Amino acid sequence: MEISVELCTDRIEDRWVAPPAGDGSGAVVEFRGVVRGAENGRPISALRYEAYETMAVSEMKRLLAEEGRNCVRAVAWHRHGWIPVGDTAILVWIEGRHRGEAFALLTAFMDRLKVDVPIWKVEAAP
Repeated sequence: MEISVELCTDRIEDRWVAPPAGDGSGAVVEFRGVVRGAENGRPISALRYEAYETMAVSEMKRLLAEEGRNCVRAVAWHRHGWIPVGDTAILVWIEGRHRGEAFALLTAFMDRLKVDVPIWKVEAAP
């Protein structure tokens, strides 16, 4: 499986994932985690994420490889720093031969990301 992982500070909305190259992908699943306008019941204008970058990238790649044996390609971009409400904090793009495999990888990856990857929400701006 082809895996691409990056932590970034620029807007994910300004990035582009190339479409499948006709290499056996029958399903594309895209997930965007967007900063909501409230945190712990309080209105906010932004969230700040911190990361142990080298380890976070390594762990994200490991998780995708472990969980995605039946998929074709996985792309994951996670922002860190200040992210305004409405902006994308994480984008995950999965290509699988079938939809079940693609959805399974996305679900497993997102569930394990919060536990295994050193990326933290550290502050919310009012």
